[in-house]
Amino acid sequence: MSRTVPGRADVADATRRYLMYGVMPFWFAPGIADYLLHRRTRIQDTSGTRESVIHAAMMTEVGIPVLMGLFFEINPLVLAVMAGAALVHEGTAIWDVQTAVDGGREVRPAEQHVHSFLESLPFGAVAAIGCLHWPQVRRLAAGADRRAAWSLRAKRPALSRRYRAGVLGAVAGLIALPYAEELLRCARAEARRGPTTTG
Repeated sequence: MSRTVPGRADVADATRRYLMYGVMPFWFAPGIADYLLHRRTRIQDTSGTRESVIHAAMMTEVGIPVLMGLFFEINPLVLAVMAGAALVHEGTAIWDVQTAVDGGREVRPAEQHVHSFLESLPFGAVAAIGCLHWPQVRRLAAGADRRAAWSLRAKRPALSRRYRAGVLGAVAGLIALPYAEELLRCARAEARRGPTTTG
């Protein structure tokens, strides 16, 4: 009985599907869970606006690479932005937890586990994209000096409009809107409390 050995095209296709239909949904799920945990621990009455602004920064750090991957060819510029954003996101995540603790919000084990997903997914995604586009990784490592390597070029072939609309809609509805509500709730609570005085 013979077995079919998957070729490079099969592996590449499976990796693309993993990124499109695995990583993206897995990012939304812990993002929503994190929002709900912030709400349960009453972020507006503890670390408040300061921590919520950090959450907005972290979404931006992830959102920019996601948009680049949706609309542009993967080249040294895009790879550099993706890798840099993953590193910055990790640093911001540490700052986030420290801000929560300093502000009196309890970061319970469930939230810590959710954070582990949110921190690891960007690195996993960048690694998978790098494997798919290994020649571009080599160009980046070699210090590509051609202008095309450091310019944005529309993805060809483009991802389907339906897929792009689905991702953008999910980002807006499942991530951006809930966290905007969180920030507004924190700002309102801070306004009700009025300025704090020391001394």
